[in-house]
Formats: sequence, structure tokens, C-alpha cells
Amino acid sequence: MLARDVPRPALAAAVADGTATRLRRGAYLLATTGAARPSPAEARTAALARIEAVSRQLDGAHWFCGPSAALLWGLPLWRLPRRVHVVQRNVPGRGAGADLVRHRAAVAPDDLTTVRGLPVTTLARTVVDCARMLPPREGLVVADAALRRGFDADLLRRRTVETRGRGVVRARAVLGAADGGAESPGESVTRYAVLRHGLPAPRTQIPVRTRLGRFRADMGWEEWRLLVEFDGFVKYGEPAAGDPARVLFEEKRRQDAIVEEGWRLVRVTRADLRREDEVAWRVRRFVPAGVEVPDVARPGLW
Repeated sequence: MLARDVPRPALAAAVADGTATRLRRGAYLLATTGAARPSPAEARTAALARIEAVSRQLDGAHWFCGPSAALLWGLPLWRLPRRVHVVQRNVPGRGAGADLVRHRAAVAPDDLTTVRGLPVTTLARTVVDCARMLPPREGLVVADAALRRGFDADLLRRRTVETRGRGVVRARAVLGAADGGAESPGESVTRYAVLRHGLPAPRTQIPVRTRLGRFRADMGWEEWRLLVEFDGFVKYGEPAAGDPARVLFEEKRRQDAIVEEGWRLVRVTRADLRREDEVAWRVRRFVPAGVEVPDVARPGLW
């Protein structure tokens, strides 16, 4: 809600008792829980509410772009953006703030649309912009998710050939590495960690037959009998996953059965991804002797 739409005493009381939180200057969000730290879903809801507030406060034509557009399209992000990104042909003064990034550019009409009732760049333009604007690991999260939805990879890559300007080399590298087989942001960033440090692109969603049945590993190299699995907190911590101890026990049985078939398995957690070089080193240790894998990053992925 905007401050201008609410009587000042009522707004002050709502903020004081914690039922409303400030999104940005002149905009507030009614709290859904009393939790001191919002859940990922609540943080995403707040980010979307901030985008809507910006749209209501801005003067002149504007379209949300980059990570803000990705949010509106429902694409996952490795980190929620701290600032709202818009593209405008001209930049009037009203609505400005430290949490707003304005990109002054002329955008082709075919690259503009509406999502959730808000002006936004098309999905293709959004993915390419994220690949240009964001750090490579974060751009890859968005690109992987778009391909997972069935978006045409060749179309995205052709767009980077036609694109000029800052971040184009990065965008081409990110979209060249994108793989719709990644089923979560964690899997995308894990794959980025090994690509960045020179390892060849792993195959995603590898089927593995064991005495317990057939499983799918997140990624790996069949010729090396080497698998990599990303384990997010959700797998063990969310009520929907069942009893955490039981889930952990079943995962251990699954891992033992996979190892019995001659596979080596590297597990990666979100905490591990704070040190991507160590993740790559752990994988590299299991590369078969005699196989040369240069420790050189792919251009554009740094």
C-alpha cells in the first residue's frame, strides 16, 4: 500500500505494532506473519510488492527489466535483488530512490509486454538482460530456469549474436552454458562452479540403476563414473519432505547403492557454494588419472 492512500495515524499505528513494514519511501506491506526473519517465500512476496509500488509511484512510461522482470515472470533467482530495475526512454524525477535503477534505453516494441498487470520486458529479453547484468552464476540460474520451462535455447543464443554493448561476452558465455536439466538454482550454481574452473560440462539428470531401483543424479560425467549432487536445506528441513531423520536415512541408502555400482559421488550444499573453488577441487580430485583437465575458466564465466 502507498502512504498517500492511508491516513497518517493509521499508518503510524500499523508500523508501530508490526502489522506493516516499509518497502520503500512512501510504500508499505502488510505483514503476513510476526517472524523476525521472513521466509524465502515472504521475501519474494515483499520484492514483488516493492516492484508494484515502484510502478505506482513512477512518472512516465517504464518497463521492469533484468532481475525485477525475472521475478515478475516467476523465474527463480539465486539472490533477490536489493534494487528495482526499470528501463525508460527518458528519466523523469518522480519516483526516484536509492532502491531504483533506471536504464535509459530505447527498447523495441516486440521486447515489451505485460505480466501480472505490470509493464515488463518479454521473457526472451529478460533472460538475455539477466545474463548481461548479473554475475554469471546468477544469470545461469535464470537461463537454466527459462530452458526448463521449454524456452528455445537457440533463440536466446541468437539474440546475443544480435546484441551489442556491455555484458555481451558474459551473456554469450552464460547462455552457451545454460541447461534446462538443472532443476533448482542450487544445481545451476553447482554446475557453474565446475564450469568456471575448467571442468567439461557435466550431463544433467543422469539415470543410475542400482539394487534399490533407478535414480537420477543431478549431474555428472558418465565416462568417469562421477556424479555430483546438490543438497539443499529444503530436502532435510521442510515439513513437506517428511521426517528429516527418515529422509536422511533413505538418502544414505540411496548413496550406498549408487557407490556399489562403481560410481563416485560428490555432495554439495548451499554453504559449500560460498567457496566455488573448493567445490571444483573436490570434483577434480576424482577425475581419472591420465585425463587432462586444464584449470582455466571459460571466457565470460568469471
